[in-house]
This record gives sequence, structure tokens and C-alpha cells, in this order.
Amino acid sequence: ASGADFWKINPKGYVPALTLADGALLTEGAVIVQYLADQKPEKGLIPKVGTLERLRLQEHLNHIAAEYHKAFTPLFSPVSDDTKAWARERVNKALAYYEALFADGRDYLMGKSFSVADAYLFTVTNWTNFVGIPLESYPRVRAFMARMAARPAVQAALKAEGLLAA
Repeated sequence: ASGADFWKINPKGYVPALTLADGALLTEGAVIVQYLADQKPEKGLIPKVGTLERLRLQEHLNHIAAEYHKAFTPLFSPVSDDTKAWARERVNKALAYYEALFADGRDYLMGKSFSVADAYLFTVTNWTNFVGIPLESYPRVRAFMARMAARPAVQAALKAEGLLAA
């Protein structure tokens, strides 16, 4: 947004990147959301360090980042139709995983409580709207998306990003 050369901000060349008050740079969405949640532990957005629940949250974040998020890259890139078809298969495989995960009655990835992993999952799943991947075969994922979209903070974020009419 500043017009600065992003390669100088983040040598990896992609977002997200967060510069902290002391000048330290954090990259990778899964790391940034954990850092932000740890700044306000009273919000309950992340389990305590050293608990099995924290490790489960990190499993979710790593899967979203390494498998699901990355599967979308070809769908936003000028690549062959075969590569796009492969990417759609990967996205649908991840959606099927989340559909099965929500089959146990949980509202959010960690159960009944919202966490930073849900914010990341919502963000990535919302990309299906931009690449033409329908969610009709995933009713539990659709229900999760509706729960998330109804959250006031999500509404505010979508408006701020221009993804929802003001």
C-alpha cells in the first residue's frame, strides 16, 4: 500500500508480512495469527503454549497453509488447464477433509470455540468464490462459512477489504 518495494519488505516476495514495533519481520499466515492471538490471551483465540490443544491448532494451521492455501496458487496463476484441474482436485480434497472433520458436530476447527485457525480457514475457503469452486457438495463447510460470515468482526473485515457492500 505504501508503494515500497515488497521484495525489500519480504524477500520471499509474497504476503503476508508483519513488521513488529521493534522492526522484526514476521511472515507466514500461520505464524502471524499465532503471534496476534498470543498478544491478547484473554480473547481465547489460541490454546495455551505447551498443551495438546495448542498442538492441534498448529496442526490445523499447518494443513491450511501447506496443503489447502497452496493448492489455490495455480488457480490464480497463468498455468495450463491440466495444472488448474490438478489444483481443483487438491482444493476439493481439502474441502472433503474439512467436511468430514465437521461431521462430528463441531462448530469450529477446535470444537465449539472460535480460534485463529477458523479465521484462516474462512479466508482460504472464501477464495472458492473467486475461482469457481462450488461448495454445494460440502454442506458442513457451507454451514461453517455461514457461521463465520455472521460474526461481526468478519463482517467488518469483509467490508474493509471491499468483499462485502458497506
